[in-house]
Amino acid sequence: MTSALPYINGIKHLGNLVGSMLPADVYARFLRQEGETVLFICATDEHGTPTEIAATEAGVDVETFCQRMHEAQAEIYRNLGLSFDYFGRNSSVYNHELTQDFYQSLDENGFIEEREISLVYSLDDERFLPDRYIVGTCPHCGYQAARGDQCENCTTLLDPTDLIEARSAISGSQRLEVRKTKHLFLKLSALAPEVKAWVEEHPNWLNLTKSIAMKWLNEGLQDRCITRDLTWGVPVPRAGFEGKVFYVWFDAPIGYISATKAWGIENSQDWETWWRDSENTQYVQFMAKDNLPFHTIMFPAMILGTRANWKLADQIRGFNWLNYYGGKFSTSAKRGVFLDQALSLYEADYWRYSLLSMIPESADSAFTWELFQVKVNKELADTLGNFVNRTLKFTVNNFGATVPGGISTREQELENTCVQLVNKYCNYLKNMEFRKAIETLYFLWCVGNQYIDEKAPWKLIKQNYEEAAQVVRTCIHLIRIYALVSAPIIPFTSAKLFDALQLTQIDRMTRISECVNFNALPPGHLINLIPPLFRKLEEEEIKKLSIST
Repeated sequence: MTSALPYINGIKHLGNLVGSMLPADVYARFLRQEGETVLFICATDEHGTPTEIAATEAGVDVETFCQRMHEAQAEIYRNLGLSFDYFGRNSSVYNHELTQDFYQSLDENGFIEEREISLVYSLDDERFLPDRYIVGTCPHCGYQAARGDQCENCTTLLDPTDLIEARSAISGSQRLEVRKTKHLFLKLSALAPEVKAWVEEHPNWLNLTKSIAMKWLNEGLQDRCITRDLTWGVPVPRAGFEGKVFYVWFDAPIGYISATKAWGIENSQDWETWWRDSENTQYVQFMAKDNLPFHTIMFPAMILGTRANWKLADQIRGFNWLNYYGGKFSTSAKRGVFLDQALSLYEADYWRYSLLSMIPESADSAFTWELFQVKVNKELADTLGNFVNRTLKFTVNNFGATVPGGISTREQELENTCVQLVNKYCNYLKNMEFRKAIETLYFLWCVGNQYIDEKAPWKLIKQNYEEAAQVVRTCIHLIRIYALVSAPIIPFTSAKLFDALQLTQIDRMTRISECVNFNALPPGHLINLIPPLFRKLEEEEIKKLSIST
């Protein structure tokens, strides 16, 4: 499993998290708990012009900037509970070597062509301007801050010369002229039939992924430049190309392989099997829609063109955009809620659950502080948190902090309901339908609240102690089910529940699909009272946040 590589130029925002890394993490955690052997790989994408610009703005050299930002991003992702098996770097020696190997194979197989092209040269900056050093108005949608490689508003791929009123991103100068220079091109047009055949082999892809891939193929693949006039990047091993590097789109996806190699070497593991054994390996990629052309078209073309036995993706899970009060989250414009800020405000599970409930699967969706408040207060605090808190308190106060004994009457209807909901939940996660999974999880939590409200053990205990004990025993087992089922979504909260119930390591790894068992904990099993799982968010703090961000 891989999620889109977060770019190194700044701390990522909520949209980056929910559009690739978070759903990938949930899927990885779920599969591990179901007994699958999973390798979850990611890395920082460190080359390209935004890195140079960000380093200049920070007043440090590029290598120092990348090292700092990699460490900062890695810590944030750990604090969010992202369970990467390895979080690498695309500036690593492994990625340099593999990128050059890819190039050599593509060149030997006739899929690289040297061409003289016209590029924008800045008279004031005295240099060729790579595409991202040029900004202007998109000729397709009119967005005024489009980059020279892609309009982030309409996702159309561009050449710098397409922009209207183009200017240098370094100096702002419009004293630009077009000059000729040599560059290398990947012959996508020659690889188009193979790429199309590969795409058509995957009818199970979801509509967003399939439609973007077919749109590109139906319009006809154009050869694409793979080199740039930069110093920061993977050097081009070709005479006459000294001082040029591979364009970041070319080396970035190779980073999935190179990070796996780094994981294998650093942990004395066999890494190649993951990328060579297509028969026994399933490969799933996660990303936002603007990355889909690179992963459904360009990266597969690169792999196919090497004629080497590299594993191609089986499923590419694309997502739309999470917007922020009617506009887009933007790292460059510093608009929205960023992950370091988010973690300074609330614990990771508040964000994980809420964002997954808003995940932009079939269309763009929106984050608002008001919706976030509803998710935390109603669903986390009032439903899951309240059920756990009153069950544990009642047990401690009336049954000596142990699972009560007494009569054992099977709650068949409750058990059937739980089995049905858990099965639905598992199927949704298998199919990567995260919103439906979250809705089903919430319904499962509601079942517990409905049960305890209906049985009212606080009243029952005055009339029939043994029946009250039966109800409490059932509620404790519901907490166990909730801890197991919720673990992929809110792992930190599940860990608190595991500790509260003093579950063994073996029980904590019970498969979700097999977790419904109302006899798992014997009478007399000790439990702990824990603080409330969630705090409710006040109106005043939400108002302040909606204004300040």
